[in-house]
Amino acid sequence: MSFTFTDHNLQKIEQLKTQYPKPQALSLPLLWMAQEQQGYICMEAIEAIAKICETFPMDIYKVATFYTMFQLEPIGKYHIQVCKTLSCKLCNQKQILNTIEDILQIKVGQTTPDQNFTLSLVECLGSCGTAPVMQINDTLYENLTPQSVSSILQELQGVQS
Repeated sequence: MSFTFTDHNLQKIEQLKTQYPKPQALSLPLLWMAQEQQGYICMEAIEAIAKICETFPMDIYKVATFYTMFQLEPIGKYHIQVCKTLSCKLCNQKQILNTIEDILQIKVGQTTPDQNFTLSLVECLGSCGTAPVMQINDTLYENLTPQSVSSILQELQGVQS
């Protein structure tokens, strides 16, 4: 497999170069760009980013693996991220997680066989006052109950049909 930024993204990269003092500072924006383009960050993308940033691929890999929002393997169409921090734990996060696992028949770190759903536990999603919360792709769901989670997943599964 080979990775190349699209022409549109290459234009964006040239523009970004004018906004950052050193090429190494482009690592985060380029990781985001690669993930948006491909759905995840493959090793070939890491090598391409390292070349643009004038650094070693291992430096880019370390950044990509430090942040949980970067995926180094393909994930499902819907990435379900359940908060695992204190506020959510105190507000029945485990019950929410069990509901998702039961409905989708997957565990944390797994993807459904149809490649539609991937389940992850993540650090704080920044909505402690409305715990428990989960994020599916870019949408945050707050004040969750097993019933609301079931409805959300049924709706997304219906979209798949």
